[in-house]
Amino acid sequence: MPQTRMRHEFTLHAAPSAVAEHLAEPLNYVGLSPLVVEVRDITRSGAKAHYTAVERFDLPLGRHFDNPIDVTLALGLDETDAGALIVGGDVVSRAWVHVRYRYEISAHPVGSRIIDAIELRAPFGLLRFAASRARAVQIERARVLAERLEAS
Repeated sequence: MPQTRMRHEFTLHAAPSAVAEHLAEPLNYVGLSPLVVEVRDITRSGAKAHYTAVERFDLPLGRHFDNPIDVTLALGLDETDAGALIVGGDVVSRAWVHVRYRYEISAHPVGSRIIDAIELRAPFGLLRFAASRARAVQIERARVLAERLEAS
């Protein structure tokens, strides 16, 4: 199955622990991704949470398509040797799109430096569309995190 990788680095005026805690909570993903309109069926098991997120895609004539996706989110705030906090997870869509994501959050003079990394696999013919959506979400996520965390 074809795959691609994307990476987005940005800084926030918020402590690394606040950023990591926000990203480790499933309910915070509603609106964090402009596609996610609902999070449901959350189960926690040790350092992981499993849940269903609903992505909404707009269609012509005011209609929409809801795509439920299965998400596994690492709740533990692992630390790297350099002291960066790690939050990550896996997403599986019913359209056979698989996304592995990872946030590396480290201290920065203004607050936090975040590396948002995505590895995406999709069937041939769907990869370009899935990658364009994932990249748009990745860029918007930085803006929404700033809006949510820098105001507090």
